[in-house]
Amino acid sequence: MNETMTRFGYPESLIRESDHWVVLLRPKQVTLGALVLVHTGEAKEFSDIPPAAFAELHDVIGDLEGRLSSTFGYDKINYLMLMMVDPDVHFHVIPRYESAPVFNDTEFPDHGWPGPPQLTSWTEVSEPDAAAIRQALISAG
Repeated sequence: MNETMTRFGYPESLIRESDHWVVLLRPKQVTLGALVLVHTGEAKEFSDIPPAAFAELHDVIGDLEGRLSSTFGYDKINYLMLMMVDPDVHFHVIPRYESAPVFNDTEFPDHGWPGPPQLTSWTEVSEPDAAAIRQALISAG
């Protein structure tokens, strides 16, 4: 387990785990189903992850896109590799929605649509609602 995994709530936020990657529910739901895809090693640069992690990434991305699509029906998806604050290799996975989806009676507007996601705007979710989003994505697998 690395620092970035911990900062994003691992293991409580875990949706899927593989040999080299974890998919975590992002605490700040910029859009419904926003995730963090974190390499489980200590690599600080994308080029430093082992070849097996690159190979596995294909399946992990296919799985998370399938879960997000079947659960929330996003219109587009963005992967942001910023690594400005959290040091380990990771992506912010932001599903994008032309129309604001509703989950558990909460509307989740996509403030940046159709431009870049606005990471400074998010929908506050209660712990029970976050757990419900997480469970919906786990169950979709």
